[in-house]
Amino acid sequence: MKIVAVNGSHKGRAGNTAVMVDAFLKGARLAGAETAHIALAEKEIGYCRACKACWFATPGQCVLRDDMAEIAPLLKSAAVWVWATPLYFDNLSSRLKAFLDRLMVLASPRWTKDDHGECRHLTAGPPPKLALIANCGYPERSHFQVISHWLERHARNLGAEVVGEIYASEGALLTSPADELRPVVADRLQVIETAGREIAAGLAISAETRELLARPFIPAEAYIRGVESHIAALLEKAP
Repeated sequence: MKIVAVNGSHKGRAGNTAVMVDAFLKGARLAGAETAHIALAEKEIGYCRACKACWFATPGQCVLRDDMAEIAPLLKSAAVWVWATPLYFDNLSSRLKAFLDRLMVLASPRWTKDDHGECRHLTAGPPPKLALIANCGYPERSHFQVISHWLERHARNLGAEVVGEIYASEGALLTSPADELRPVVADRLQVIETAGREIAAGLAISAETRELLARPFIPAEAYIRGVESHIAALLEKAP
């Protein structure tokens, strides 16, 4: 099985999102999967022009000449697509959204109706399984409601199945240098690694692992106090 994770963080491999992706893919490899971690911050991905040349003029080939040409074949050969993003203004990062728009090249101009009687575009080949990894700076998991609903609609349009949603509120702690937080973060990364192993082995995250993923790193009030203190210190240094 091949699993391809596309990381839409503007910080690339240096951000909180990459920490989660690396742990997930480590677990997948332990279960025997072949993996790839694509950091969009390292790539040149232009905006879709909506010209639809990839459908009618040059079927299956985009008129834009950029790094999308090397990523599309990886996706075609993968059984699981993992979209990874920090939460920005309650939604996906702009890098990831621009990339997703370019996936038009993998679709067909022809329509069909899904099992619910709703029209969607055909896709070439069997649909992939989908997973979403995201983190946010706020302490509440409710901030992921928009992207969770989006994932459901996205999967339906692809005729795909969602096999995992991995969210981390209090996401700033993932790269915190504080010594006292390292065991807490290490424990959570172990859980994310387990999720990767479970998806690679059985295309599902167990109920036990989902419950562990839903827990906060630290109590919300302690996290809020720490963030407020950090921001106050930064503002004090500002010119």
